[in-house]
Amino acid sequence: MIRCFQAVALAISLAVVTGCGYHPLGSAAHLPQEVRTLAVPVFATRIDGYHAETVMTDAVIREFAARTRFRVTPDASAGADAVLHGTILKESVTPLTYNASTQESSSFLVTMVVSVTLNGQDGRVLYENKNYVFRQQYQSTTDLPTFLEESPAALDRLSRDFARALVADLLEGF
Repeated sequence: MIRCFQAVALAISLAVVTGCGYHPLGSAAHLPQEVRTLAVPVFATRIDGYHAETVMTDAVIREFAARTRFRVTPDASAGADAVLHGTILKESVTPLTYNASTQESSSFLVTMVVSVTLNGQDGRVLYENKNYVFRQQYQSTTDLPTFLEESPAALDRLSRDFARALVADLLEGF
């Protein structure tokens, strides 16, 4: 009787685990099993910002390399099993706070809108999100001896957040 109860409990547990979308860490919900190599060429850009496309692309490559077993390459012509194309559609910098004594803004919000498409080797779209929106705040200073440009660091933080979200979307199927 106890063994029968244990067998039924095990069967129910397996049904619950397999029915809830469980998959091993590092497996990809949007990628076919045969994908072993993923190409991530430098993102295209429609903005005038300096260097944003390489910062965003590098963050995505690092995140895929850290969280998956895929061989990740920046070269789309290297016979990759899937290719991830990204385009930075928009970047805006908005003042958040205003310093009345200096009459300048003292903090800013940078917003990026990115479109991403993942294509299989046959050209079939495996994943697409045309509207990733990410924001990051940074401070400005008017003290020239201690001036440190904070906007590149804000772009680094934003690109890491974007890369984490993108890879999670692909791996966890959200």
